[in-house]
Amino acid sequence: MALTVIAAYDVTNDSRRAGLAALLQTWGDRIQDSVFVLTLDDDDLADLRGRAISLLDPQMDSLYFFRQCANCWESLNS
Repeated sequence: MALTVIAAYDVTNDSRRAGLAALLQTWGDRIQDSVFVLTLDDDDLADLRGRAISLLDPQMDSLYFFRQCANCWESLNS
């Protein structure tokens, strides 16, 4: 089942930030400079999370994924 996920990040390095943005863009749409709305399933989310984390410096960067309730998301956007 497809999930709607909000991804938000704060990445200090330009090349890491560009790489992460490019990766997230393959799964969804940018809605702010560092915020994306993604549509993917559980397996894809796990894969994306692993790939994204490998791009980051855990001492300097942050990345958050917020799963959205399908019914709540649809009621907000209808």
